Amino acid sequence: MTTAPTPVPTTPAATSPGGGAGASATATTSPAPTPRRRPLARLGGASWLATVPLLLFFLIGFGLPTVAIVIGAFTTSSDAETGAGQFTFDNLTASVQGGYQTAMLSSLKLSALTALLATVLGLPLAQAVVTSRHGWLRQAVLTASGVLANFGGLPLAFAFVATLGNAGEITKLLHLTDHGWSLYSFTGLTIVYLYFLIPLMVLTITPALDGLRTQWREAAQNNRATTVQYWRHVALPILLPSLLGGFVLLFGSAFAAYATAAAMVGATVPLVSRSIADALSGNVLVGQGNLALALSLNMIIVAVLVMAVYLPLQRRSARWLS
Repeated sequence: MTTAPTPVPTTPAATSPGGGAGASATATTSPAPTPRRRPLARLGGASWLATVPLLLFFLIGFGLPTVAIVIGAFTTSSDAETGAGQFTFDNLTASVQGGYQTAMLSSLKLSALTALLATVLGLPLAQAVVTSRHGWLRQAVLTASGVLANFGGLPLAFAFVATLGNAGEITKLLHLTDHGWSLYSFTGLTIVYLYFLIPLMVLTITPALDGLRTQWREAAQNNRATTVQYWRHVALPILLPSLLGGFVLLFGSAFAAYATAAAMVGATVPLVSRSIADALSGNVLVGQGNLALALSLNMIIVAVLVMAVYLPLQRRSARWLS
């Protein structure tokens, strides 16, 4: 005995506003496919038009001066006694000898020391801000860091001279001069640089700290790991590319700083940026304009090395924390 198949019900026909019957839709009808959007990468050369102003600005603002510096570093100065414009290696040779070598080493030492101190001091400060339960505190610290990181030059030098100089308010209040304190020294310049490097480190490392997942800390706690063990074996290895990238960024910022040191310490602390200014103005010797370009070329080489280290670290950090 066979059983008759059960009929499959269909949905009733939809009635159109005009009174006509619409097409009946069954249960097996699939929705209409959504049209795919065309990726921006396939739009052709028109998408590159937006980068033309940036490329022109980079070419005019950075490319042409760099070419002029390179050409001038390998030629004699136009205000030299003889042989103006001739090819020579004397400028580069002189830029790494004597007082210019001392200035370069002093700049490298100051930049490395201040970058290291700012990295060590900025990390716990940024961690305290990230883990704070008060949103207003985070916004206040990040806003202040953005302001202080760009506060430099003559205003910063005047602020420290008025507070920690030989006749500064804090110096007189605490009698710091009796203990051998001097703002116009390598130590004093280090403290001044930390004033804007620590906020810059807070801004740099905060996104990386935000990328640390709570699951990693919970997993470490479930395995009875202490806070020190979590930071040593989990957090710091993940943050290491970001920390190194921040250190390199701070190093470049300190290495390129000029106005604050020039206004505060002058020639007391030898710096390569100050040596360039002296060579251009002829304070030491006349006809050393292209020597200043050779010193500038040395700074460009250091900056290129800094960026060559910073960019791979930034990409590696982005892979971990994305």
